[in-house]
Amino acid sequence: MKFRVSQAHRLCFIQGVTLASKITLLRLLLVPVFGYLAVRYGHSVDAGNASESTRWAALAVFVTASASDGLDGWIARRFNQKSKFGAFIDPIADKSLLLTAVITLSLVDWGPDGWRLPIWFPMLLILRDCVILGGITILYFLRSRVKIAPHWSGKVCTVTQMFAIGWVMLKVVPFSPIYPCLVAAVFTVWSTVAYVRRGIEILRTDPTSAA
Repeated sequence: MKFRVSQAHRLCFIQGVTLASKITLLRLLLVPVFGYLAVRYGHSVDAGNASESTRWAALAVFVTASASDGLDGWIARRFNQKSKFGAFIDPIADKSLLLTAVITLSLVDWGPDGWRLPIWFPMLLILRDCVILGGITILYFLRSRVKIAPHWSGKVCTVTQMFAIGWVMLKVVPFSPIYPCLVAAVFTVWSTVAYVRRGIEILRTDPTSAA
């Protein structure tokens, strides 16, 4: 009986790993590759011999990983490959890539005169995720129906964060990276407030709430 249950679970897992899920897993595997290349390039900058080939390699890995986010979603919708495994691993891959990028690019210089993301930027992003995760946890333990639709500010927040990352890596515009970070910070705070307000609304209106 134990063997049959194990086989059933294994079969369920295999069926959940669709082409879309495999692309998501590839994105997750690219995260440490990007982190390694980003740190290596930063060290070459510190040594006074910036390896531009390493910078372009890091950028290529980041762009490939970012593009796979849209690709796996399109494949899942187009070919009906939505699965519980995909829904579980996709946000993990997304957050891993984003946080690895902002943390790495805030710790190593990618150019002269402190060309990096300000240290408060990743701290703000991590705080936002903690607040949202904490709110969802509270709703769960109060037995409320947790169904929060994505807010437009959250999508703009992600776009502006990626723009700030690209600003540092591309080094096209000679202005300090703090400017795109300030724009991203505004939408990061805005989206956090939006989700907190939505959570409060659920607590006040959901009849299953313990309050």
